[in-house]
Amino acid sequence: MELSEGIIVMASISIVELKPGVKLSKEVYTPLGGMLFRKGTVLLPRELDILRAFMVQYVEVDTGEVESKRTAKPAVDKSSLSEQSLSDEAGANKYSTFHEEYDKLISFVKSAYQSALAAELPIYELRNQLEATIGQIKDYNPLTFAPRSMNKYDYIYHNSVLCALSSYLLAKWSGLQQKDWMQAAFAGLFHDIGNIKIDSAILYKPTSLSAAEIEEIRKHTAYGYQILKNVRAVNEGVRLAALQHHEKVDGSGYPLRLDGSKIHIYAKIVGITDIFHAMTLNRVYQKAQSPYLVLEQIHTEAFGKLDPTLVRIFIQKATAIHHGTMVRLSNGQVGEIVFTDSNHPTRPLVSVGGEIVNLTQQRQLHIEEVLSSN
Repeated sequence: MELSEGIIVMASISIVELKPGVKLSKEVYTPLGGMLFRKGTVLLPRELDILRAFMVQYVEVDTGEVESKRTAKPAVDKSSLSEQSLSDEAGANKYSTFHEEYDKLISFVKSAYQSALAAELPIYELRNQLEATIGQIKDYNPLTFAPRSMNKYDYIYHNSVLCALSSYLLAKWSGLQQKDWMQAAFAGLFHDIGNIKIDSAILYKPTSLSAAEIEEIRKHTAYGYQILKNVRAVNEGVRLAALQHHEKVDGSGYPLRLDGSKIHIYAKIVGITDIFHAMTLNRVYQKAQSPYLVLEQIHTEAFGKLDPTLVRIFIQKATAIHHGTMVRLSNGQVGEIVFTDSNHPTRPLVSVGGEIVNLTQQRQLHIEEVLSSN
């Protein structure tokens, strides 16, 4: 008599008795309630190390399975390997497409910024290329994306494009209506356009600025608002983002020292993405910093300076999809992110040489550089 369905036997097994290869029959949670592994996860040595790191004592696993001929696994079709190779190649081509659209947008922005003083912004051409780039945004993540080539004197253009992409995502993640997503992207794209009226000797000065030079730099917010004032394809929120993106919710920002209730939502969004990309890109006077350390600094800024809800959303969403990402730690070791606790999203578990490094516990270490993503 053939069985029409598999019979699965489940049991609660002590961690010390677990062998690699068993399958979870029930979700496993951390002591603080975060999901560690989903039902159906096959426990390999790396997963067993994670369970021990979280001091999980028992898990529910499948201890036996009887399968019918109908449900038995088929032999591996060797032709599927070539199909998988084609799939991988297609994925690589998609990522290349995003880079190509990104590079085109950089060229458009560079040309538009340089001509904005003498002529109107080519807003419709910019919008078309921005939409083409956002059409590939599934291949973009703020933490892992890096321009293929970047002259440090082109920082302003890369910062603008990256802020556009990240602001689009943050507007979407935060639950704003869809009509706001593209306008938030415009806010990111044009937030620093006022810098075209700043003397380049000040803008690219490699040493500390004088008090007078700082005051001149701060004028870029008002300059930006004036440049955008007559651009019809953007709404007032985009103009206000240029004016207000350096305001702080406690009223300590500039140029008008507005409190949080008077800062436009686009400006709050761009205020976060601008800080992130300004600190993670190479500049004339500053080397790029670790994106994870920058997120920790932004988290600190959320207490009184930045909108705390938007900061929490940005950090959790940006770090949530990075299991399998290869990173270099601050001690030089290279490892793979294997688990991210939602309570400590900037300090995941990293597998280094078969051992699990818990960055929440080892505070002296941090992720210095993202090397590649899965």
